[in-house]
Amino acid sequence: MSQDDWSSQSRKKETPACFGILSNVFPEGEDGLRQSPESCMVCHCKTECLRTAMEKTEGLDVREACVDRAYDSGMIGFFGRWSRKKTFHRRRKDEGD
Repeated sequence: MSQDDWSSQSRKKETPACFGILSNVFPEGEDGLRQSPESCMVCHCKTECLRTAMEKTEGLDVREACVDRAYDSGMIGFFGRWSRKKTFHRRRKDEGD
């Protein structure tokens, strides 16, 4: 294994202090839309960080808000909204246990 391979593998294992914090990796802008900041675009673990953040309770809140917006705009029906919100509620309950 060359020195370059070794250093790239050790960097992949290290995560920054902001790893998985939704307000850092996917903050809500002034217009109410969420967007990753430029500082996250160059990070080597941005995808895994965002996935981790979205699996936490705050991420479930974001997903639930998306479902509510889809329902309000007519993109999903009552039962689709009900089913998805029930899934979110179960996941929150499982995290609490």
